[in-house]
Amino acid sequence: MQIRRILFYNLLGLALILSWWLPSVLFWTKLDDDVFFFFNQFISPVYPRWVEALALLNTRAFDKVMFGVLLVMLFFAMLRDRNGSWPKWLAIGLIMSAVGALLGEMLHMHLLMARPSPTLWHDGVNLLNDYTYLDAKATASNSFPSDHGLLAMIFASFMLRFADRLIASLAVAVAIFVTLPRIMVGGHWVSDVYFGALAIALVVLPWLLCNSYITRLIERMAAFFDSAFGRLVRHF
Repeated sequence: MQIRRILFYNLLGLALILSWWLPSVLFWTKLDDDVFFFFNQFISPVYPRWVEALALLNTRAFDKVMFGVLLVMLFFAMLRDRNGSWPKWLAIGLIMSAVGALLGEMLHMHLLMARPSPTLWHDGVNLLNDYTYLDAKATASNSFPSDHGLLAMIFASFMLRFADRLIASLAVAVAIFVTLPRIMVGGHWVSDVYFGALAIALVVLPWLLCNSYITRLIERMAAFFDSAFGRLVRHF
């Protein structure tokens, strides 16, 4: 277990959490409002192409496309891994999915602070759905923390741990890219992603990814998949 690395990331997460309760909370409040109102002024009939582009980036169809992109990245991570194999990366994918599902379910229990998205919090603002026919998500009754952002960070963290530098860098870039549209339309505050989701990632994920037990688990799962596939091939 890489305890020093775990504590380092946990301390970063703790510092982020403390930044909310200390007087610097004014920083988060100002940043949230400034970013929201900057982008909200462009959600208008004056900028129809921009509105349609934002609407498209916030549809479920786009989410499915990005899910496909993540699968492709996972496939290329396997191909670029000289010491890897499909059973190993299948194990990584399943563990990553289980972690995402578990943390996502915990977020849905509303154990943390609950607050609406900025489009519902502020009065008299421009709403994306008033200017587009696309079924875009631009509001949320409880936007904190961003489950969208946390899932993207989980994927990026696993790629940083197991993939090569190129795939890991692309995963981080994708994580940033998929969280921006929700912020730009007011479906999330900046702090939903870069305070809430990031703090959870820094506190929880290091205990999994900087731990030798997960490597052993992946090896055992990979051996099981390899053996099961071998028996299946012999059977047919």
